[in-house]
Amino acid sequence: MKRRDVLRGAGVGLLGAAAAARADEAPAIRWRLASSFPRSVDAIYGAAERLARRVGEVTGGKFQIRVFAGGEIVPGLQVMDAVGQGTVECGQTAGYYYVGKNMAFAFETAVPFGLNARQQIAWMYAGGGRELMRDLYAEHGVVMFPGGNTGVQMGGWFRREIKSIADLKGLKMRIPGLGGQILARLGVVPQTLAGGDIYPALESGALDATEWVGPYDDEKLGFHKVAKHYYYPGWWEPGPQISFYVNLKKWQELSPAYRAAFEAAAAEANLYMLADYDAKNPPALQRLLKAGVQLHAFPKDVMLAARQTAFEMYEEEARKNAVFKRIYTEWKKFALASDQWFKVAESPYANFMHYVK
Repeated sequence: MKRRDVLRGAGVGLLGAAAAARADEAPAIRWRLASSFPRSVDAIYGAAERLARRVGEVTGGKFQIRVFAGGEIVPGLQVMDAVGQGTVECGQTAGYYYVGKNMAFAFETAVPFGLNARQQIAWMYAGGGRELMRDLYAEHGVVMFPGGNTGVQMGGWFRREIKSIADLKGLKMRIPGLGGQILARLGVVPQTLAGGDIYPALESGALDATEWVGPYDDEKLGFHKVAKHYYYPGWWEPGPQISFYVNLKKWQELSPAYRAAFEAAAAEANLYMLADYDAKNPPALQRLLKAGVQLHAFPKDVMLAARQTAFEMYEEEARKNAVFKRIYTEWKKFALASDQWFKVAESPYANFMHYVK
């Protein structure tokens, strides 16, 4: 049986979910959701709480999901394994945490110089991306649902100014994943640290720079107190998607009504997270600037070298990884067409509106 046939129920339509969930005829069930994120990252963690609340409301309280923060019942970076093995029924995490299993997982979240938030959403829901990624996740006993996006992130905090690519040599920077691999090829010494360990490392000089998310989340961790140079754009995370994972067997056991309720709630969470960040980042950035933060664009030579290195790395991986190649080939076609459209319509309008003020 093809995996897409197995997952066919995951494509239940979003409209009319409330009407579909006939709570009076359905059994009561209780699930646990393990998040990779702490409660303090409220825009992301809040999406899991929204999902749980909406599923309960739509099903008349019959389908209850209890949310646990990262580390409470499952270590934050082991959520996919916990869901796939049935330790928990569902989870909230990001695919690029699992690139050690297969680099192709990054396409579910973000790849450097990839899709922005709108493009990622379009690829997932209307461009075939969700089906491609679900084929991969089915091999691990998981069904994936888009569940949020931060929008393009910032390029991080630096203790000293970066004026050219030469200034990257030997730089100790907290940056995990594919972005770290690319910067390593450009001379950076990438580090992987948990959120709570970043500030003291930056303050002591053990780190020269760090990336996190964007103004709203970065401000809470106080990076601006020890590193005044704030760079943009975060080319390694141009539109990172956060996802909900469901154990495949548990998904198959759900009634169509409960499936519809879950998928509709996930789509709502997907919408609201991006809206949340787009509303909270602007005032947070203004507060940071008033606190003396110096805003910089990455130098052009850094951007060009990083982009070239990124796509060289993707081509290398495609030559040795058939799964990566299959997804990358389709993703690249979509990205090229989407970029051509945004170049004609979205970008000129945005640039005009930014520079006439």
